[in-house]
Amino acid sequence: MRLPDAAPPWHGLVDGGKSVAPPLRLLLLGESTVSGVGVERQADGLAGQLAGQLAAATGRAVQWQAVGRNGADARLVLQALLPQVLNQQWDMALLVLGVNDTTHLTLRKHWRRRLQQLIVGLHGCAAQVGVTAVPPLGYFNALPQPLRSWFGLRASLLDADLRAVAAQQRAVYLALDMSFKPAYLARDGFHPSAAGYRLWASGILRQLALPVSPDGECSDAAIGVGN
Repeated sequence: MRLPDAAPPWHGLVDGGKSVAPPLRLLLLGESTVSGVGVERQADGLAGQLAGQLAAATGRAVQWQAVGRNGADARLVLQALLPQVLNQQWDMALLVLGVNDTTHLTLRKHWRRRLQQLIVGLHGCAAQVGVTAVPPLGYFNALPQPLRSWFGLRASLLDADLRAVAAQQRAVYLALDMSFKPAYLARDGFHPSAAGYRLWASGILRQLALPVSPDGECSDAAIGVGN
């Protein structure tokens, strides 16, 4: 089953409700989970869910944008999607990749080189850059065996490369903290449902470990604002 992208708009502003400071600018760049496959609207996808949770945690408005493509691998993102965002400035940019490089059998040396180029490019337009872990395809029941186990092993190798490149390039590595039970998956059994994206976003926010200032609001420095 091939589900469509989430309906537009793929950008929005979430009201923080507490602060008069300028909105935090959040970018998500990557594959089908950035294009919102599995939900009907981007507000229920990873970008919209993370923006809402970030606004609630910081008390500041969040201006978010999702730039993704279903089926994208690192080469496509580097060549076609990254140039679309380089003329803007972001407080945080998250790179969401790995499934298609796993299934397309991308050579690991090419994967590592393209990741490095993507992170360097994002550092040029974002105060902080994060990378989400390569999803563990070994847990994806929509894939038949033994293909599932093979892709699971390959995904773990690409994830190890991702973690190493992130450390070298000063990017935050964000483990995938979510469940693969049916309630958290879309109809295709492959992409997250709205509940899955919400859980994934909460795991990202938890790993960012935003420190709270004396007035009860999260510190801007935690997400690179003003750096």
